[in-house]
Amino acid sequence: MGWFNRLKDGIQTATKFKKEAPDGLWHKCPKCAATHTVKELKENVFICPKCDYHIRIGSHDYFDIVFGGKYEELFTDLVSKDFLEFTDLKHYKDRLEASKKKTGLKDSMSVAHGKINKKPLVIAAMDFSFIGGSMGSVVGEKITRSINYCREHRIPFMIISKSGGARMMESAFSLMQMAKTSAKLSQLAKEGIPYFSFLTDPTTGGVTASYAMLGDINFAEPEALIGFAGPRVIKETIKRDLPEGFQRSEFLLDRGFLDFIVDRRNLRERLDDLLTIFSLSDAA
Repeated sequence: MGWFNRLKDGIQTATKFKKEAPDGLWHKCPKCAATHTVKELKENVFICPKCDYHIRIGSHDYFDIVFGGKYEELFTDLVSKDFLEFTDLKHYKDRLEASKKKTGLKDSMSVAHGKINKKPLVIAAMDFSFIGGSMGSVVGEKITRSINYCREHRIPFMIISKSGGARMMESAFSLMQMAKTSAKLSQLAKEGIPYFSFLTDPTTGGVTASYAMLGDINFAEPEALIGFAGPRVIKETIKRDLPEGFQRSEFLLDRGFLDFIVDRRNLRERLDDLLTIFSLSDAA
């Protein structure tokens, strides 16, 4: 796969992998400790060439992988506001500004419309680098607008989850997004429009407890952490050792929570297959 920059009317791409992928010339794999150049990792869609560990990447990186560098970004005008004037170690307003400056993103979710072999798909993808991929009002609203867009144009929808859960700085307004997104997804289901949920590392908290597990097809990247509370919290609560691989993709697949696991290098091909299967089902 070639990596390039492209900018045309209605088409925006960002193939620099700057959102969450490693910077610099060299990168040490967190799993096997092998060292590779960032160039090598880019050519392997940021999967360790030695152990196949999937390094975290950002929303626009997934758009490039799935859509081959050609897509239109939607709902870019939505930005979070500190309507509660929330303060913890710092003001929420300052935290938002710092995250925008650091990542170049407006919030923890981006939405794009593109095609895979002429088959249309809308993807809402989360960025862990923006306040831990937390789910706030903007995330809920982007999902809502994406679903409305898919209903209007009869286009399948996919969410790529990568989140620490609900955004505490928005309090109950954040928790409300669980019900809001779930209700909107039910509208999509009633109209027979496919929804694919792709879980990546990590997918936790209120995101897991809502839209991440509501797909017609739920699938994940290898070894992704998926759960509600983290394993450390669970272990401290129940005072017991947890099974090996607990809350990882493979563990959940064995217990029926996932339909399959897909290597990032095969993601576009598997989505092409799903779109073909669901289009045939719809035609029947």
